[in-house]
Amino acid sequence: MALGVLNQQVNSSLSESQFGDNSSTEEKEPPLRSYLILTMLACFCPAYPVNVVALVFSIMSRNSHYNGDYDGSRRLGKNALYVAIASIIIGLLVITIICTVHFTSMNHLV
Repeated sequence: MALGVLNQQVNSSLSESQFGDNSSTEEKEPPLRSYLILTMLACFCPAYPVNVVALVFSIMSRNSHYNGDYDGSRRLGKNALYVAIASIIIGLLVITIICTVHFTSMNHLV
């Protein structure tokens, strides 16, 4: 009889340890999406005030995630993504306009 009780205890402890514990009340940490690399690459585009804003949003997203505010981290990371994309688009427009003005004005000099 003692062997049957011991066998049940071993089975219950093995099922909990192998297949995860049954406590679903713990909040799992979502992945960090602060887009820090994208915002750092956007800093090379010539749209400097917008680049800095994207970088600040990204860093704030990381800080919120490490402090446990996952909703705030997700929101700030999404803002960092949008501002970084806007910065890249603005930078490409500035480069296009500068190149267009430069190469069209060179034709008048020749």
